[in-house]
Amino acid sequence: MKGQGFLRRFGYARAGIVTAFRRERSMRTHGAAVIAVGIFLSLTGAPALWWALVGLAVGLVLVAEMANTAIETLADRLHPGQHPEIGVVKDVAAGAVLVATIVAIVVGVAYLLR
Repeated sequence: MKGQGFLRRFGYARAGIVTAFRRERSMRTHGAAVIAVGIFLSLTGAPALWWALVGLAVGLVLVAEMANTAIETLADRLHPGQHPEIGVVKDVAAGAVLVATIVAIVVGVAYLLR
């Protein structure tokens, strides 16, 4: 994979995003939430700073969800059976998504209370 051109690497990244949305219901749910938040910010006339803060927060959630998906997919492939340590890895990755989601909620509440 190393040494390949930008467009090819971009294609791999794009394919990863598409695959995450196709395979994971939670990615589709988060994607729908991003659209709803964007519409809400537009309707309320949010200043650019709030667009940036909310964008970073929801981006963090999407990145965490994609990392969780990648970790779970790899863990299931490497060790298809149940194993306590694989369970810990999956739980920690899911916890990262939860923390990112809580951060996004806090940013959203801060916007509403401004």
